Amino acid sequence: MRAEPAGPSQRQLRVGEEIRHLLADLLVRTEFHDPALAREHITVAEVRMSPDLKHALVFASVLGRKDITPLLPALKRVAPYLRAQMAPKLGLRVTPELKFVADAALDEASKINEILHRPDVERDLTPPPAKPGETPG
Repeated sequence: MRAEPAGPSQRQLRVGEEIRHLLADLLVRTEFHDPALAREHITVAEVRMSPDLKHALVFASVLGRKDITPLLPALKRVAPYLRAQMAPKLGLRVTPELKFVADAALDEASKINEILHRPDVERDLTPPPAKPGETPG
């Protein structure tokens, strides 16, 4: 019996990163003609590949902390065009299907930052003042 790997393989990571770079370049150039995406600056934070490299889960966000959820249908519409543009540059036997999802990492980081800066939490995180005659340490 063969043990399942704990995480993505080196190849999955490498192909995911290559797709991330290609998509970032394509989305900056905005050569596709979709009115919903015309003036948006979409960034790709991460691409997770399936083990067979046939599916790519693309974590995307919009610059300016705007919600990307309304743009996901438009990204789904342009996905075939993006795949066609990536195919010759990737050099894979099969160009992966692209599925765009909202990247919530920045929102989560902002929530954690807000919590850490609340007065009640900040009070618990700061060390108590040193008593006279003690050396801080």
